[in-house]
Amino acid sequence: MRIAKQGGAEIDEEIAGLERELEAHPIKTSWHSPIIKFKDPRHFTWLLVGFASMGGLLSGIDQSLISGANLYMPASLHLDTSQVSLVASGVPLGAIGGALLLGPTNEYFGRRMAIIISLILYTIGAALEAGAISFGMIVAGRVILGLGVGLEGGTVPVYVAESVARKYRGNLVSLYQFNIALGEVFGYVVAAIFVNVKSGGWRYMLGSSLVFSTIMLVGMIYMPESPRYLMHKGNALESLEVWKRIRGLDLPENREEFFVMKHAVEEEYLSKVSRKKYVWLDFFTVPRARRSIIYANIMVFLGQFTGINAIMYYMATLMNQVGFNAKQSVFMSLVGGGSLLLGTIPAIFYMERFGRRFWACAMLPGFFIGLLIIGCSYTANPNNFSTAAGVYITGLIIYEGFFGSYACLTWVLPAEVYPTYLRSYGMETSDVTLFFCSWLVTYFFSDMQRAMSRIGLTLGFYGGIAVVGW
Repeated sequence: MRIAKQGGAEIDEEIAGLERELEAHPIKTSWHSPIIKFKDPRHFTWLLVGFASMGGLLSGIDQSLISGANLYMPASLHLDTSQVSLVASGVPLGAIGGALLLGPTNEYFGRRMAIIISLILYTIGAALEAGAISFGMIVAGRVILGLGVGLEGGTVPVYVAESVARKYRGNLVSLYQFNIALGEVFGYVVAAIFVNVKSGGWRYMLGSSLVFSTIMLVGMIYMPESPRYLMHKGNALESLEVWKRIRGLDLPENREEFFVMKHAVEEEYLSKVSRKKYVWLDFFTVPRARRSIIYANIMVFLGQFTGINAIMYYMATLMNQVGFNAKQSVFMSLVGGGSLLLGTIPAIFYMERFGRRFWACAMLPGFFIGLLIIGCSYTANPNNFSTAAGVYITGLIIYEGFFGSYACLTWVLPAEVYPTYLRSYGMETSDVTLFFCSWLVTYFFSDMQRAMSRIGLTLGFYGGIAVVGW
């Protein structure tokens, strides 16, 4: 760090030596790992971020499509209430499995290949959903889709964080959450497009994600591996080659960042990995690692247990409870999805300016205010539909808007707080926490609403956790 700050000649000498070695031993290309270059490396960075962040778009689409499909699919497949709950929660349930695969897949196959594997799972799951003829088949499709969501959800933020410039990291990783929110809006739009299709419209809704998974799969074939992961695996020359393509070495800050990254990864390896067979034990024995895993997972827990995924998965059903009919409920779901999307925009532009902790402290009170207003809507005269609907929609907009900004933290924090040698394992724990909590609030949503009442669940449980979290 001292050498990097001073811009010493050691940086130029070390990079020049690696470049000479790279010229003598050029990186070979292959059909499954083609090499493409741009004159301006910044263009490659934006392309990489764009394709990788499409994972968020795909995740959002697949999570929100079920909201519209739930209005028609149960009758078509003759499902009872408990079966509908399992179908709705199939994605977060599968995502727990995908999150458990995240550590070994990222460690042994790399970030890029882990994303490609997740896209294959997306494709298989969506195909099973669209062609489902029984309860077992639709659940299998949802769980396989969830495996892709869990694997991709923890990999893309790390892939982006390890590939982009340090000063833009928070903003560009936040773009992933923006794409999740955008995908959720697209999911509601797709549901609205096919809502009037009388014969199997829900199949078109659930199968539409195949288009997006195919586009992203083709794009990811042309993307390189993360330079930090390559350095972590001892491939310094390939790491430099990728760095030159996506970041360049013309600017002093890029040269300094590469130099620091190289030595930081080497130091972590020499001081930690070489001494231990089970490096993940450092989460218990090393204070810095222990603090990172507690901090990241508390922030993830707060995001899920304030009810966001339960509300997103059952958006159309909740609209129906307020008084909208089935078709109106599908269209009105766009209000919630749109608010979540708009809420992510401030995080993309301002998170780096204000910092992570301030951002969380500023957003959590907004959750409570929104949930308070939603709770008040349930006390309105049921015969006065316009008042109840107006108050409910107002609370929903506030809640979704503030959550959109907070949700970016649930990807930015885990992607940056773990040491490189523990990052795959740390992201695995954060991913499991996220999707396990998501599954809990989604699967038990109907039962909790029945036991606590609508106002008790919304204001008492979700709102109470927002206050304690703040």
